[in-house]
Amino acid sequence: MNFEPAPLNGAFVITLPAPADNRGLFVKTFHYTTLQSAGIHFELKESYFSISKKDVIRGMHFQTPPHQHSKIVFCPQGAILDVIVDLRKNSPTYGQFFAQELSIDNHKALFIPEGFAHGFKSLTEGAMTYYLVSSEYSKPNDTGIRYDSIGMNWQVAAPILSERDLSFISLSDFNSPF
Repeated sequence: MNFEPAPLNGAFVITLPAPADNRGLFVKTFHYTTLQSAGIHFELKESYFSISKKDVIRGMHFQTPPHQHSKIVFCPQGAILDVIVDLRKNSPTYGQFFAQELSIDNHKALFIPEGFAHGFKSLTEGAMTYYLVSSEYSKPNDTGIRYDSIGMNWQVAAPILSERDLSFISLSDFNSPF
């Protein structure tokens, strides 16, 4: 694994090892000791994935304390533009966003610390987004901010969004508990 600090404090772009041969590709997506050696303290509690149509935007999601979580996100099928926003009030990168393409071709992952909102745009039909999460789902703590309130140009004329994601408040109206 190769770790490159992202521009937002505490986040990392991880290049996953992906040896290929005449059979295809093998990608290691998680290795506890390697993460610890890189200064990423992450304990896996839950794992899930979504499959999205092209131009779907999901986000910007997070869980509030005491059920906040960090995530490792990767895309084992297709391609996504993964987006994070720092919601930590005392962080030097508070309110800033970062976007990184994750795909089967570049075998990159994003480490997202606690206190960040997360979302993505599907760049391909049937893109799979896989999540490794450090806490279990807590419905009362599950929330988000509007995707179009973070200052990012999503470069899609007619995004496909859920009613839930459209119901979130804007970043400017959000009172961060982080």
